[in-house]
Amino acid sequence: MCGITGIVAHSAVNLDLYESLSVLQHRGQDAAGITTWEGGRFYMKKGNGLVRDVFYKKHMQRLPGKMGIAHARYPTAGTSSSAEAQPLYVNSPYGIALAHNGNLTNADQLKDELFQTELRHLNTDSDSEALLNIFAHELQLTAKPDFDHEDIFTAVEGIHRRCIGGYSVIAMVAGKGIVGIRDPHGIRPLCFGVRETEQGVDYMIASESVALQAQGFELVRDVAPGEAIFISEQGELFDKQCAQDPVLSPCIFEYVYFARPDSIIDGVSVYKARLRMGQTLVQKILREMPDHDIDVVIPIPDTSRSTALEVAYHLNVKYREGFIKNRYIGRTFIMPGQQERKKSVRQKLNPIELEFAGKNVLLVDDSIVRGTTSKQIVQMAREAGAKKVYMASAAPPVRHPNVYGIDMASHEEFVAHNRTVEEITEIIGADWLIYQDLEDLIKAVRKGNETITNFDCSCFDGIYVTQDIDEAYFKRLFDKRNDAAKQKNNNVVAGQL
Repeated sequence: MCGITGIVAHSAVNLDLYESLSVLQHRGQDAAGITTWEGGRFYMKKGNGLVRDVFYKKHMQRLPGKMGIAHARYPTAGTSSSAEAQPLYVNSPYGIALAHNGNLTNADQLKDELFQTELRHLNTDSDSEALLNIFAHELQLTAKPDFDHEDIFTAVEGIHRRCIGGYSVIAMVAGKGIVGIRDPHGIRPLCFGVRETEQGVDYMIASESVALQAQGFELVRDVAPGEAIFISEQGELFDKQCAQDPVLSPCIFEYVYFARPDSIIDGVSVYKARLRMGQTLVQKILREMPDHDIDVVIPIPDTSRSTALEVAYHLNVKYREGFIKNRYIGRTFIMPGQQERKKSVRQKLNPIELEFAGKNVLLVDDSIVRGTTSKQIVQMAREAGAKKVYMASAAPPVRHPNVYGIDMASHEEFVAHNRTVEEITEIIGADWLIYQDLEDLIKAVRKGNETITNFDCSCFDGIYVTQDIDEAYFKRLFDKRNDAAKQKNNNVVAGQL
């Protein structure tokens, strides 16, 4: 999961790109990069770390231009090589820089095609580099000195014919403009907006609407699945549907966990969706525990707060902030290895003992994936003096890998894999555990936009909208992305530095 943004403006874009990346920092904390265009050349700065750690004043001064793209990286492969930091660049044809959010499920096939047929060398294991070279090759097929937006759209049609998976892309073509591309299922989010200035209209494309809002842009709409939006360097906007039979199937986990609550994705307010998750979850709690003895509802900050508020309200019990979050620790779920996740939980959260002592506590979390975090949090609640510790998940049990850009590599790594709710309850050490039903989760999100007929719920139901996932794919995925492989890759990278 990554954050991407691109701007074409009438003034320098370096600061807007930096600040928009900061707003999208929750989508990736491994690396960050900015590429701008001015005077016939690209200017680029990227590196490992948080946005604030990669860019300093001297770097911003070296990123001139009124057009640029930016990227905050979340590594699904778990490595921290700066070679895979984005934006990526290829010099032929014309010069293209690209920022990518998502994952191509046929990346291995594409890499073979690029080498064997198109004679293109890839220098990393990143599927983003494969996607960049596919775009470059397709654009080269239409190569001419004075190409236009129709040639761009023809190249995007080639991307959709060849690339399978979840992907949102912002690419910058030297001297021409930026293009926003969304996969034919719309799995990964992408939107665009405008900002009126004295000089004219500025345009911005981003993963989430909150990035637009923070820079003074007004959300126009989401990029449709399979659509391409091209903004020329002169500030002209063109759009075209470039895929056959697109069907909007946004990833439902965006609403559960990844997106910021102040974002609107595909017409659905993330905040309102999480409130509705609380409303449906509490109905199930009351069905299964009508004579509950819950004294207080406490959220696991930050994502579950909206859901927990609704649960407490409808249970007619107190809502309290029982955990204080250290905001200088990254999001535990997207850390690359299990060892790092275990270490960070107690660094990230500290209980307020007065809110736990002698009480029956209902902890509300957005989801339970590996169970490691939940187990430690339950233990922290007990150590703080709770009599009973119940836990509720705003999402159903995660039983299947997400293959479209979220680091869920193997069935065996999920605490819910081949286990009953009772068995999971025992593993995490809770007195009682309840999960949201998938039908209720879908209902809670869809109520914000009834025109969405399908969601990617693959991590819950194992149904993959691209219809290309089999056991052989899972085996390759596990070999690349399990925690042991990540640690090995990180050791190799560390030895290279």
